[in-house]
Amino acid sequence: MPRSRIAVTGSTGLIGAALVRSLRTDGHEVVRLVRHPARSGDEVEWDPKRSYVDVAGLVGCDAVVHLAGAGVGDHRWTEAYKREIRDSRVLGTAAIADAVASLDTPPKVLLSGSAIGYYGDTGDRAVDESAPPGDGFLPSVCVEWEAATAAAEEAGVRTVHARTGLVVAREGGAWGRLFPLFRAGLGGRLGNGRQYWSFIALHDHIAAMRHILDTPELSGAVNLTGPDPVTNGEVTAAMGRVLHRPTLFTAPAPALRIALGDFAEDVLGSQRVLPGRLLDAGFSFAFPGIDAAIRAALR
Repeated sequence: MPRSRIAVTGSTGLIGAALVRSLRTDGHEVVRLVRHPARSGDEVEWDPKRSYVDVAGLVGCDAVVHLAGAGVGDHRWTEAYKREIRDSRVLGTAAIADAVASLDTPPKVLLSGSAIGYYGDTGDRAVDESAPPGDGFLPSVCVEWEAATAAAEEAGVRTVHARTGLVVAREGGAWGRLFPLFRAGLGGRLGNGRQYWSFIALHDHIAAMRHILDTPELSGAVNLTGPDPVTNGEVTAAMGRVLHRPTLFTAPAPALRIALGDFAEDVLGSQRVLPGRLLDAGFSFAFPGIDAAIRAALR
């Protein structure tokens, strides 16, 4: 992509912050959508709960990357927090899509976040983007989340749903919580450890998003996962190898259900998700294996 003007929501999150750094390093102009009155020239105000976007700030944007949403694992899944998870994604995405569609000259592409939670529990079965949605809370959220981009698609904007897996990073996300435990020698399997974790190194995730922005042929769902999903037990062993720590502890499934409530079923669930469309589009992973991804996070 030549030097462009790109708008990003969720720019303070793990992925958003890394994407903004990457784009700016390559000379792109980045405007960040923020939930307060704009305080600088690179900020645009929006309020997803009120379906408000300062549309003037999107004028001249070649791309919009929408990553904002309440953290799935940040709180126990009460009914109120499940509504927050759903509304933050569906209402926010609809607001962005409507704003994009209202522009006289809309951006060429809307890259909107989604998640491999779309597929539900796949067990040992490997799935790619052609698989249907699963059953349960997260699949239903993902279906609504992706449908909320309809206004942009109807306006002729190339729209991509980035179905993100577990991002291996030291700074945040699931691995941001795992690293301190494993460094302290307190890491171990979750449940029986046989559930698949579809991971992706943060470096590869950002590179994949850049690849999507640069590839006009890509639209619709794209899985952002590494090419070789591994089980939780294999993740545990890899963390022990790389960090040179014992991995003797386990978190039994009943204890996880007590501690996490409904979210435990997703922690214990298995998702063996493959990045079929990324590979078909010529994307090359720098850190395809779990050991390499963990070492990349530590660097």
